[in-house]
This record gives sequence, structure tokens and C-alpha cells, in this order.
Amino acid sequence: MNRQAQAAVMFLLGAALLHAGSTDLYLRYVKEGLQPLLLASGAVLIAAALATVWYERRRAKTAAAEAHDHHHPEPRISWLLLLPLLALILIAPPALGSYSALRSGTALQKPYALGRMPSADPAPLSVVDYASRAAYDHGRSLHGRAVRVTGFLALDHSGAPYLVRMALNCCAADAQPVKIALTGELPPVLRPDAWMEVTGTYSPRLSRDPVNNGPIPYLRVTSAKPVPVPHDPYDETWNN
Repeated sequence: MNRQAQAAVMFLLGAALLHAGSTDLYLRYVKEGLQPLLLASGAVLIAAALATVWYERRRAKTAAAEAHDHHHPEPRISWLLLLPLLALILIAPPALGSYSALRSGTALQKPYALGRMPSADPAPLSVVDYASRAAYDHGRSLHGRAVRVTGFLALDHSGAPYLVRMALNCCAADAQPVKIALTGELPPVLRPDAWMEVTGTYSPRLSRDPVNNGPIPYLRVTSAKPVPVPHDPYDETWNN
């Protein structure tokens, strides 16, 4: 692969990053807050590619004038630069789902503080927010309140249902699940990875994750309905 070809690959990779960063595709890989860095990376790669082409053309003119153009072939391993480009263009993996969630222990951690409950009825809460209040605040802020939580379904080996959201620190590679066990009025047919909006009330019941013994609180469901996959399938309401 000569420098011109390397510049072409670099340009295409930069264009692919700009495309991903300007659409929802990037949310499959990194958290929403990293979008500016992704766009900047794409722009830098394109600028570097154009600079390489300009430099090579200038060097070629100088070599032709001096009649001493010794060609040194680039190592063939350079073609591996095409692999991330092909992966980004040809493979758009779905967000992590129930398979990953059931093989990882819940990442729920004790929060530094809990914010005020939303005044709406039912109160819209994230999976992390509900689980934190139920597991570490003993449901004090949840008593007497109906809540609405959205996540995807996971069924363990016994068929027990969980509402899950994958929480990100940075990117999909470090995504970890936070789980809520469901009880109460559930649909007769539950499909793993289906996204659901459940409405319910606090349950004092608490179980332990068989993977890492982390806390898994329960939610008593009063109604549930399927919903489309959200714009951002990962939960960013995450604090370490």
C-alpha cells in the first residue's frame, strides 16, 4: 500500500466517522457526550489524508525534476487499516442486550446522593434511579408513588424477568447492566431484548445477582407495554 492508498483509506475512515457522528449510529459505540470528539477525529483524519496527498504530489514533482525517485514499497500489513473501515461501514451491531446482561453482574452502586423525585404521576425514572432508590434508600422516596421505567427484557434460566439498562462509562466496551426484577401484572408472553415501558410501585423485596452478588431490587408491575428502541439505548445516568 503506497502513501496515496493510505491517504485514501484515511480519508474514507474519517468520512465514516463523520457519518457515524452525525447520525445515531455512533450511539452503538460510544456515549452521547463523546459525539464532538468523534466528529473532531473524523475531521482530523480527513485533513491528514488531504495533507498526505498534497505532500506526495509535491514530492513526486521534486523527484521527477531530480530524476532520482527511488520507490520503497510500504509493508503489506498496512492493508489492515481497511479492517476498521469495513467494520464500521458493513457492520452496524445492535446495542448490547439480554445475552450480555445475564452474563455480567449488576453494576449498581450506592449513589452519593439522590435527587428529588419527579412530580409527575407516574414518576418517570431510569432503571438506575429506581434501582438506587429501592436498594440503597430502602424505597423511602418511592412509598406511595407510582413509577414508570423503560428498559429491555432479560429472562434468566428459570424464566424470571428482569428490566435492564446497560450503563456506560465511556463506550460500549465497558457497558455494564443494571437490573430490576419484575413481579406483578406482566404480559403472558415475554420476549428477551424486547423494550418495554412498565408502570408499577415499589416492592421491598431484594435479591442478589448470581454473577457478582450485587443487589437486584424488585418492581411490582401494574401495567406494561412494548415501546420502540430509544434514541439512546444506553443509560447515561451513571455515577461511579
